[in-house]
Amino acid sequence: MKGYIQVYTGNGKGKTTAAFGLALRAAGAGMKVFIAQFVKGQEYSEIFAVREFLPSVTIKQYGFRSHLFIHRTIFDTIKIFANEVQFKLSLA
Repeated sequence: MKGYIQVYTGNGKGKTTAAFGLALRAAGAGMKVFIAQFVKGQEYSEIFAVREFLPSVTIKQYGFRSHLFIHRTIFDTIKIFANEVQFKLSLA
């Protein structure tokens, strides 16, 4: 089975809803899902529900002061993040 990476960016609403909707569909199809969320450590009701009811979905939140962001260019951050996601997916 081939894996895909979806990226949602921009100001305003809808990114979390879109990501969690696609994660729900993938989990329902028997796939394992890894969600990386770049936020300041906020917990949302969607996260609580996914963690409780969808064990095939892993959520990792990266906050503003996380090891990914300190003194790094955006390109370095993307490389580090991509390597971590690839590692997580290899464990699935």
